[in-house]
Amino acid sequence: MGTASTLVQIQPPTYGNLITILSIDGGGIRGIIPATILEYLESQLQELDGEDARLADYFDVIAGTSTGGLVAAMLTAPNENGRPLFAAKDIKPFYLEHSPKIFPQKKGVLGSMRNNLKLLVGPKYDGKYLHKIVREKLGETRLHQTLTHVVIPTFDIKHLQPTIFSTFEVKKDHYLDARLSDICISTSAAPTYLPAYHFMNQDDEGNVREFNLIDGGVAANNPALVAISQVTKQIFDENPYFFPTKPMDYGRFLVISIGTGSSKVELKYNANMASKWGVLGWLLHGGSTPLVDVFTQASADMVDFHNSVVFQALHSEENYVRIQEDTLTGTDASVDISTKENLDKLVKIGERLLKKPVSRVNLKTGLSEEVKNGGHKRGDLEKVCKIAFKMKGDSEHRNR
Repeated sequence: MGTASTLVQIQPPTYGNLITILSIDGGGIRGIIPATILEYLESQLQELDGEDARLADYFDVIAGTSTGGLVAAMLTAPNENGRPLFAAKDIKPFYLEHSPKIFPQKKGVLGSMRNNLKLLVGPKYDGKYLHKIVREKLGETRLHQTLTHVVIPTFDIKHLQPTIFSTFEVKKDHYLDARLSDICISTSAAPTYLPAYHFMNQDDEGNVREFNLIDGGVAANNPALVAISQVTKQIFDENPYFFPTKPMDYGRFLVISIGTGSSKVELKYNANMASKWGVLGWLLHGGSTPLVDVFTQASADMVDFHNSVVFQALHSEENYVRIQEDTLTGTDASVDISTKENLDKLVKIGERLLKKPVSRVNLKTGLSEEVKNGGHKRGDLEKVCKIAFKMKGDSEHRNR
């Protein structure tokens, strides 16, 4: 294995101008939605910088949880030529091809009953195909080898605390230098859907660390704040990568946070309903899992609320872009219904989302509301691309 003592220094694309962060939520097959957004984002950078431009060239940090963690790894793992293993345009076809095998659907009423009964004795899916395809695609690549900084949250079920796989932390905590495949399998191990994941990792001094991990979404389904915290910690530690940024200088952050959609407008649960639920009711209601819906949505929204308040309070609201769709209904909101019809529908939802007006969260209702004269989300992304491209150009000019 590569060791943390032999890390190749990841070059900062912005060299102290703006700290650029790309964050991708968890959400199972709904990862198709951010995949569609990312494809557009990268295409805009290619228009500015040529067809070889990749997202990893422009973002200091790419963070992802669960399905977002897999996307982050795919965008930053190197191929044999030292370039990103996947272009953003490759992510959506990956989901369309492999989701039906990761989440095989049993047809008919009997199939649905078998699925529900299976939930009582174990996870809904065995995870074998997911493990196979992730190991096949990511191979032996380890965390320290990513082409830009990566932050992927997981949760240790044995110690009941988050484990954050971060290229920043791996420099001093060498035991975190795990294979990207192990990290992605861990952050995707959603309770009730996929089995928890155990693996061992050895550092360069021969010390072995045991990991007992589940989906990072139980702690940070929206990893944007974890990514910001990782950078802030580096600033406190006077990492020269971020000199001369100050910890609360949010004007130096440029954050794009991409959600996987939610079903808030559907109002599918209420207190009268939930007051009658026992263990089974919280785990299974109308084909969904209320407990999982609640903790993943709660953690994602709390992060969005925090970031919205802080960026607004520090007069940097233009530097925080949250792209989320709140109007999913029925199977659209599922994390695992992998029929062709549903997957195609998610692609269309992502495409429609790009055309929607720029919005920001209403801190009272929790819903996104249109920003007056804000244009559309494509315009927001185009503006971000131009800033990121300019920052890269400026840094290259200064370092010639």
